[in-house]
Amino acid sequence: MKLHTLSTSATEPRERGLEIGARHAARIRDTSDRYLAHFALLGIADEDVRAIADGCHAALRAWAPGLAEESDAIAEAAGLESWRVAAVGARTEILATAPGVGECTTAVLAPPAGGAPETIQTWDWHDTLTPEGLLLSFRTAAGRGVKLFTEFGTAAKIGVNDAGLGMHFNILRHRSDGAGAGVPVHAIARRVLEEAATIAEAHDIAASATVSASTVLTVASFHGGTARAASIEMAPAGVAVVDPDPNGWILHTNHFLDPVLAQGDAITADSVSTERYAHASAASAAMVGRTAVERAGAFCGPDGAGAIVCMRPDAASPAHEQWGTLLTVSLDVPGFALDYRAGTPDEAAREGLDRF
Repeated sequence: MKLHTLSTSATEPRERGLEIGARHAARIRDTSDRYLAHFALLGIADEDVRAIADGCHAALRAWAPGLAEESDAIAEAAGLESWRVAAVGARTEILATAPGVGECTTAVLAPPAGGAPETIQTWDWHDTLTPEGLLLSFRTAAGRGVKLFTEFGTAAKIGVNDAGLGMHFNILRHRSDGAGAGVPVHAIARRVLEEAATIAEAHDIAASATVSASTVLTVASFHGGTARAASIEMAPAGVAVVDPDPNGWILHTNHFLDPVLAQGDAITADSVSTERYAHASAASAAMVGRTAVERAGAFCGPDGAGAIVCMRPDAASPAHEQWGTLLTVSLDVPGFALDYRAGTPDEAAREGLDRF
């Protein structure tokens, strides 16, 4: 995956959207084409894609009108009908109507004895869908600085703000998914980055949205020399907070950890979510107190490039069923930065990390 950076001075949603859309018009059109083709391969009818996109966009407009305005401006500047960018923004909600699996691994330490959060995540997806991604830096109208990684057309995935909060993002599946049209989960992630400084504030934002797809936001904060972290699991059936273990670690892959929501988990049989969770748990002790680059190596453990958290596409599978680790990212919450490598943790450990 090739990453593009954009630092914009635009503080208003429409102005920002027009700049993003104009700067990256070809990439936005390409991402829309790829997702529409992917939905068709999964057997999701064109009319259902349009209906879900329109419904989720209406839900977004009611819940966060500025984010809907930004999406519409991106589409306008890129020369697309607004629903086509809305469909990428609601891609998780559309995908929730078809069988599928999602693979990402997150590990966050809130050191019990004090100190900044120590984090790492792999973002695993189809490189046929996301050959290029966006690193976006901006300031809100209220003056808050935000830096994030996302796809062209989605509001946010992984990021930090200058109020001492960082956020990782993993997809989940629940039996309650796919009914109706809800607020896109990527927009919820964006609003958390724009407005929250604490885990409680992040939870309140997430809980205020009606969703039709599941995800988990693993949030870390750092104030007064103390780190806090929690995973906020969201499903149409409800919202739950998962706290760190006694050692300060919060680990998350792609199955629910809250015991109530876990009863409706719809993870597919071919997922390796539980195996990746076990790997991260075994690796966690070796990751404590490391630099971001060292943490990436410890995340792989003795398996190195063959670690289960270093996913590589199976060339024997159809392209839309091939999964790979497209991004490894660590959040520097007090430093207001993302340290990243477009590749696996093993590649990050060997080649180093770039900073945004």
